Amino acid sequence: MRPHLFHAVYLELRRRYKDVYVGKWDGYEVDFVAVGRDTGIAYYQVAFSSADPATLERGLRPLRAIRDSNPKYLLTADIGLGPVYDGIRKLNVTEWLLRPP
Repeated sequence: MRPHLFHAVYLELRRRYKDVYVGKWDGYEVDFVAVGRDTGIAYYQVAFSSADPATLERGLRPLRAIRDSNPKYLLTADIGLGPVYDGIRKLNVTEWLLRPP
């Protein structure tokens, strides 16, 4: 993963949410757990690309381990439609950064 992408997401999450943490569930690490003032918890994984099926699975696995109903996102630089995998939304990171919170 590109460090600048990871840092840009972290800084934006700090702007949008009250608290941002790194999470661990069932031996998996979630890049960011964001806790909002009014919005509750959201989980974020960041990957430069998920074009390779193994990379996509590696990004989804930690989010799938979380069994609550809070929003879960996989942010990538991939261009295209924003598919949903078992309730996990894959979003283009640039579009996500530019949209209002």
